[in-house]
Amino acid sequence: MIFSTPIHRRHAIRGLAFGLASLAASPIWSRHSAYAQDAQVLRIGFQKYGTVNIVKARGDLEKRLASDSIKVEWTEFPGGPQLLEALNVGSIDFGHTGEAPPIFAQAAGAPLLYVANEPPSPKSEAILIHGDSPLQRVADLKGKKVVLNKGSNVHYLLVKALEKAGISYSDVQVIFLPPADARAAFEKRDVDAWVIWDPFFGAAEAATGARVLADGEGLVANREFYLAARPFAETYPDRLKIIIEEIQKVDDWAKNNPDQVAKLLSPQLGIPEEVLQKVSRRRAYGAQWIDAQTIRDQQSIADVFLGLKLIPEAIVVQDVIWTPKA
Repeated sequence: MIFSTPIHRRHAIRGLAFGLASLAASPIWSRHSAYAQDAQVLRIGFQKYGTVNIVKARGDLEKRLASDSIKVEWTEFPGGPQLLEALNVGSIDFGHTGEAPPIFAQAAGAPLLYVANEPPSPKSEAILIHGDSPLQRVADLKGKKVVLNKGSNVHYLLVKALEKAGISYSDVQVIFLPPADARAAFEKRDVDAWVIWDPFFGAAEAATGARVLADGEGLVANREFYLAARPFAETYPDRLKIIIEEIQKVDDWAKNNPDQVAKLLSPQLGIPEEVLQKVSRRRAYGAQWIDAQTIRDQQSIADVFLGLKLIPEAIVVQDVIWTPKA
């Protein structure tokens, strides 16, 4: 099934259905979460699609760490918020998300650090509508039902798209569902629009005939971030640099071989190669350490969420940036 989202039982985290407004207040987001780690195991959380998936498929990271008898344990999550819940409670050491999840997590006191990021990929997320929908512009969403994953990048896309269209966030009926359930609601026409990211975006285009009402171009950067648990980063900085080095190697290969990326990931993801070819071509590759502009952009997102009262207090993104030592 294309949209299955298995989570390893030992790392299943309860309470996935939290609302954005209550995210930071959830007991899951404890400011005193325990951190437990086996020194010989590197625990990586991943989502349905991204460079981390390619790293996993190629197996080069495992080979590099094998000489030190370190094993890599992979855990899949349906979205960034759920992945960061696991990082918060000490179930994983490292993972990747979009821009919004780490902002909510930082506001809640999760012990995370930004490590690196991919370049902007604004065309890799979009507001989808039905192929025969009468909606023609974002302003037409007023009074309509829009479904998206709680706390993910696409929430910020919706906020910015509505802002540009001159519509208040409160003018739209926002429904929070993870991708699999959101697609079901969209296909049953229980909602008017679905704000979603790749590869779910690409798969829905191909399978349902959905139209793009707006993508992120001119609205959002849509960066992919690599994040680590602070205790892990402080204890094993060399391992963290190795992870990013392997990600950079894969990025160098992937940006010149979109068809090979699709061929490699299609069996893993259960998504047709032709869909993944399109997904890969509209994504930017090139992991880099966090720079000043990226920090400013993240701070802007955090400030917008604070203004909408979606996070309970102001945060300073600069406070959770990891800088590799020479």
